[in-house]
Amino acid sequence: MARAASGLSYPDRFYAAAAYAGFGESAKPARSFSDETALLLYALYQQATVGPCNAPKPRAYNLTEQSKWSSWNGLGNLASTEAMRLFVKILEEEDPAWYSRFPEPVVETESLLIASAAHEKNSHSAPNGIPKENGGSVEAEDKDIVLEGLLSVRAYDQWVAPPLSSRPPTVRYQHAAEVVQGKMYVIGGNYNGRYLNDIQMLDLKTLKWSKIEPKLDLGSPSSVEVASQAILPPCAGHSLVRWGTKLLALGGHTKDSSDTVTVRAFDTEIHTWSILKSYGKPPLARGGQSVNLVGSTLVMFGGEDSKRHLLNDLHILDLETMTWDAIEAVGMPPAPRSDHTTAVHLDRYLLVFGGGSHSTCFNDLHVLDLQTMEWSQPQLQGHLLTPRAGHAGVTIGENWYIVGGGDNKSGVSETLVLNMSKLVWSVVTTVEGRVPIASEGLSLVSTSINGEDILISFGGYNGKYNNEVHILKPSHKGTAQPKIVESPAAAAAAASVAAAYAVPKIQVPTSDGIRRPDAEVVVQESKVREILMDKSNLESLHQRSDETRPRIIATLKAEKEDLEVTLLTVQTENSGLRQRLTEAQATHEELIKELQSVRGQLATEQSRCFKLEVDVAELKQKLLSIEGLQKEVEFLRHQKSAVDEASARAIQKQSSGGVWSWIAGTPSVQDSV
Repeated sequence: MARAASGLSYPDRFYAAAAYAGFGESAKPARSFSDETALLLYALYQQATVGPCNAPKPRAYNLTEQSKWSSWNGLGNLASTEAMRLFVKILEEEDPAWYSRFPEPVVETESLLIASAAHEKNSHSAPNGIPKENGGSVEAEDKDIVLEGLLSVRAYDQWVAPPLSSRPPTVRYQHAAEVVQGKMYVIGGNYNGRYLNDIQMLDLKTLKWSKIEPKLDLGSPSSVEVASQAILPPCAGHSLVRWGTKLLALGGHTKDSSDTVTVRAFDTEIHTWSILKSYGKPPLARGGQSVNLVGSTLVMFGGEDSKRHLLNDLHILDLETMTWDAIEAVGMPPAPRSDHTTAVHLDRYLLVFGGGSHSTCFNDLHVLDLQTMEWSQPQLQGHLLTPRAGHAGVTIGENWYIVGGGDNKSGVSETLVLNMSKLVWSVVTTVEGRVPIASEGLSLVSTSINGEDILISFGGYNGKYNNEVHILKPSHKGTAQPKIVESPAAAAAAASVAAAYAVPKIQVPTSDGIRRPDAEVVVQESKVREILMDKSNLESLHQRSDETRPRIIATLKAEKEDLEVTLLTVQTENSGLRQRLTEAQATHEELIKELQSVRGQLATEQSRCFKLEVDVAELKQKLLSIEGLQKEVEFLRHQKSAVDEASARAIQKQSSGGVWSWIAGTPSVQDSV
């Protein structure tokens, strides 16, 4: 078995690649490269081992040295770890099997770490950052990235390729991915026309890939043959939905497709596949469809069947009864399409964006009200979108993030976000060049670490198949937090609760007789403490001499009477405070109920406003169509008037011609007879 270069650490991997490419003191090139590639490899090698170019520019007559200097100098302050990664990446693109033909290298890991540390010391980049990716992030030390994993990303709204601690899986696109309990599962896909059904798992804590071998579920009375049939066949363009600790796989293009959609479940705890028996009328087998989980139901839309017919039908699967229903929605549905994306807003609205047919890509947005089952096409605001298909999307709160896709010409470089409450598009970031983010058929998932949301993309195809992982921390700059408007009654109740919950205090006179706020003490604690102290003093007085005892006892009796009066007053105040506290608690409960009612009303109003916006958009379209009909009617009226005038002139001309014939003496038919 060939050794895997991806299994080495970054320094080992880089020095092995450098030796193979012919860099180093005693290295001999194992193969020749084009001038452009060799120049780039030289610049990256110098950047990784020496650091930024500080050498003087060579003389003009030495064109070779001048080209090498320009390439090296053009890298600027690129981190040595990033230069190392790019060096290995370019070599693998030029010669993917280089490591299997290269003898075991002698690795100088320590020297690279020293060079990297020297470079970081001389660099002017911000500390504790991340390697630059797509020209938008800051630099970091490799050890910080390994220790912190996804937490090492400190830049917002920028795609970054984190260093992984293991070899990535096979390159692919049109796969499916989901996150379950801190692990990203990637299943199936397409590689060079070959369908896959492997299960790859990325631990988001250690950033380590591992392959899962599914087991046969022999716990049921079914045979081994039936259990083996439950394993997902090689497929691409399928859908993966998380349901508890299980992953539901539906649809997808396969070599031997069935007539209808089969629902399979992968148990992430025991690593077994099973077929979920369904009832009703299941949809036709298809790929490139969209599937969303809404409560305990799955909503499937569109796709492309085995005969390459594009679809725009709608099906719902009740996961409690496992019954399929074909839905006939009213309104104008989206055009038949596949490779689109969908999202669910407020557990009521299904949003469909983009996708393509055999020759056309779309950039439209359609909304389906899942309560009334009515299609609409609302009016959008913000950034003007280009058509795309094969993109990926994921929702975080009311924000819907869209990544990648293509238009049959090039990949889409923009990462978009749609505020689903306001229907406003905006651009999160833009990548440059042919990078995996600007690919078709990539996957996009989200996770949350320490309260921060993170987007994770994998794979895709943009002229080459990819297997890279990229992450982005959205800043949610465009997210508008909803304001809860409280009624005057609710505000007054809140004020009364705050007053009731305030700790009652009294002002204690100081030695100068002035009551100061800084001498306030809590009534219950201070008075009880004084009484206990006085009782202790009273017990100690019995040991004093007989001469001072009567006078002291009289004084203490007087103080005791005063304290008893004070204690009675405190008890009365405490009783009143308990009553006020009970009333405050009752008011607090009423306030909570009122706030819940206000929030429910607000949610209803938000849903109603969204529906009204959809209705307004439809009415605008109808008004436009009515204006067109009015113009057409006016045009027909003008045509009719012109025809009537022409007919009148023809009749007048005919009658006037008969009179002139009579005057000229033209004999009539009767006279000639």
